[in-house]
Amino acid sequence: MANTSNLQAVLDQVDAGLDQSLERLFALLRIKSISADPAFAGDCQAAADHLAVDITSLGFDAEVRPTGGHPAVIAKARGNRGDRPHALFYGHYDVQPVDPLSLWHRPPFEPVLTDHADGRKIIVARGAQDDKGQLSTFIEACRAWRDVTGELPIDVSIVIEGEEEVGSKHFVPFLQQHKDDLAADFALVCDTSMWDGNTPAITTSLRGLVYEEVKIKAANRDLHSGIYGGAAQNPIRVLTRILGGLHNDSGHITIPGFYDGVQEVPPEVLAQWKALNLTPDLFLKPVGLSRPAGEADRLLIEQISSRPTCDINGIVGGYTGEGSKTVIPAEASAKVSFRLVEGQDPAQVRDAFRAFVTSRLPEDCSAEFLEHSNAPGIALDWSMKPLAAAKRALTEEWGKEAVLIGSGASIPIVADFKRVLGVDTLLVGFGLDDDNIHSPNEKYDLRSFHKGIRSWVRVMHALAEMPF
Repeated sequence: MANTSNLQAVLDQVDAGLDQSLERLFALLRIKSISADPAFAGDCQAAADHLAVDITSLGFDAEVRPTGGHPAVIAKARGNRGDRPHALFYGHYDVQPVDPLSLWHRPPFEPVLTDHADGRKIIVARGAQDDKGQLSTFIEACRAWRDVTGELPIDVSIVIEGEEEVGSKHFVPFLQQHKDDLAADFALVCDTSMWDGNTPAITTSLRGLVYEEVKIKAANRDLHSGIYGGAAQNPIRVLTRILGGLHNDSGHITIPGFYDGVQEVPPEVLAQWKALNLTPDLFLKPVGLSRPAGEADRLLIEQISSRPTCDINGIVGGYTGEGSKTVIPAEASAKVSFRLVEGQDPAQVRDAFRAFVTSRLPEDCSAEFLEHSNAPGIALDWSMKPLAAAKRALTEEWGKEAVLIGSGASIPIVADFKRVLGVDTLLVGFGLDDDNIHSPNEKYDLRSFHKGIRSWVRVMHALAEMPF
């Protein structure tokens, strides 16, 4: 059990050492670890080496290990005992390309602490939030515990990859190869956001993804619309009619069996979501919209986080060049994505979509399908002990009740942890909506960085206090 008096001493150490924590973060931010560009492969190696040295200094056995692409870092705390909760912390050191460089206000790999237009102190650099600043909050929390008590309150392992921004294509084989070294009771990820600048959040669900491409074919060549118009099937008309039938007037998806397995959000969580009062003015107005287009009987926050969706992401057919060309095209295609929630079977959804399309084809038309992605949605057990402990710790640090939110996005590594390592993941992050991740002038609020470190100190303490 962690000592409560130690907790305050560790928090005081975080406050006293903030300037040094910033210096260490800036050293990491200066490394140009862009995973997408082979020209920066040496920088990715340098970032992994840098982290391994730093983490080793905290009393971990850390080493850089090769993958099929950029290297990863694996570390285990030397004080791990085996009779306490064991957390596996995950982060990534790779960053997005900086283009367009002309839109940056200063060089992207020369980090600076400066003032935001509204007076906030912010850290500006590529990777400031995603994910170097976020992963550093956990590392600095471990440092503070070590500095004050000489040990961590729980068992900790760390894995940091270098290909998250390019799809982690070599990371799953890496997990499978090293799963014995990565065994833990649960995983921690700091790569998400707060609800707002004052309200901490734990992401408790992530939507999965089925991405399909469908091509409708009719005649064996493009046809002159003056000669064949009225008699020949037009694949664009066929395709758009089918796509238009995917939703009914109330926004529900009409594919038979699509909602099989979908669970309702617990009433107490739904009540908390209602209290957040996410309105169209807050969410849609900034992008020039005013009316939610999802299921009419659902809250806006449900539509974007806990409900499955279907969206047409692109459609191509016929002549699309300059001027006019009067043809009936031989084929037309569309790309369609489905965001899934826990309980839905991606393969079943894919097959149901294909059956929906083929059952609506007229004579003389055929359909071809190409699968681009297939991943399930995931959700934490609402009664999970680490979830309750982390929620309590975040609430204590921020002075506002931490909210449990669903994310409409997909983070495949979380499903990989469950499938390969058999562990659930707590997603706790301190990013804000205006952090410009993946864009020029990426930033991380100094307050997010500082209180993020303090939050992880409290979370580790709370995890040590929970029944085990």
